[in-house]
Amino acid sequence: MKNKICTTIATLMMLVPWTILPLRFHQWALESPAAEIIISCYIGFMLFSGIFTIHCYSRGGLKNKWMQVCAVVNGIYAVTGVIIGAWMVCSALL
Repeated sequence: MKNKICTTIATLMMLVPWTILPLRFHQWALESPAAEIIISCYIGFMLFSGIFTIHCYSRGGLKNKWMQVCAVVNGIYAVTGVIIGAWMVCSALL
């Protein structure tokens, strides 16, 4: 049961970062304070999903092929989130 729940959560976490694309079609999402808040929330979620999925894969004993795919994709999301977060901090400071 734990295997299916964690795999389902990791699968859904792979899809959530793509929901920023339709959200950015709204004009209010492109303005300055809202844009930074939205991007920061997505960065936080991507970091959490990467850490959660890698933790479930390595320490939770979920070593199936689909969980391996989820760990790779969410790991890439987490690394991308760190890069974008550092980029936001650098641009805010300069």
